[in-house]
Amino acid sequence: MKELPRNWTDIRRDWSALSTYQRFETTVAFVLTAVIAAVIVIALGRLIITVVDTLIVRALNPLDHDIFQSVFGGIMTLLIALEFNHTLQYVITREKGIVQARVVLLIAQLALARKVIVTDLTGVSAGWLGALAGLIVALGIALWLLTPSRTRRSGRRALPARANH
Repeated sequence: MKELPRNWTDIRRDWSALSTYQRFETTVAFVLTAVIAAVIVIALGRLIITVVDTLIVRALNPLDHDIFQSVFGGIMTLLIALEFNHTLQYVITREKGIVQARVVLLIAQLALARKVIVTDLTGVSAGWLGALAGLIVALGIALWLLTPSRTRRSGRRALPARANH
């Protein structure tokens, strides 16, 4: 019989030491992981069917803008779901807390990148484009403000590398 990964063994071993809320949080994260895994499998199946249908059955040009948008929109959806699922693994294994601001901002940036890819930019208003650009800039600034080099400044400079004599 195959052994469980070490982190699952640790979770089972430490379950009684967890508070009620920690158990609740871990259970919710586990259920969300299962739901997102199902979404990933379905989205992957739909992406494969779309690619096979559009590129092989219909013999369409993959560089056609509409096909490109459709295929890469599906790929970006999968990447967003995979990143979200990966983030939940930290919660389940108790490695990190439930809210990881940097990861949430990165997922939001992926979602905005997907929106840019799938949107026909000629069919939207200038105000809509301005709002989208504002969101992209705001997320970039927020992520920049949360970078480890900015949040962990201790006032000390890094020591110079040792010279080999």
